[in-house]
Amino acid sequence: MEVDAEKLQQAVFALLHLNKFEQKSGKRAWKALPWSVMDQLHDKGYISDPAKKAKSVCLSDEGARLSDELFQKLFAVK
Repeated sequence: MEVDAEKLQQAVFALLHLNKFEQKSGKRAWKALPWSVMDQLHDKGYISDPAKKAKSVCLSDEGARLSDELFQKLFAVK
């Protein structure tokens, strides 16, 4: 699958908005995904508990299928 890099960059950039905050030096954004959203995905059974010490989460079979489907829908070159 060929990926539309511009769409992918725009999506990541838009997600930075969720983690934006102000400091004396200017606006900054955390690099991690919002915990509240990760908790919601866990509650739906798509990922393992994000509150563990691991830097990654396990995808359920349904979560893996849905993430693949959404990635192709949003970012595949058509």
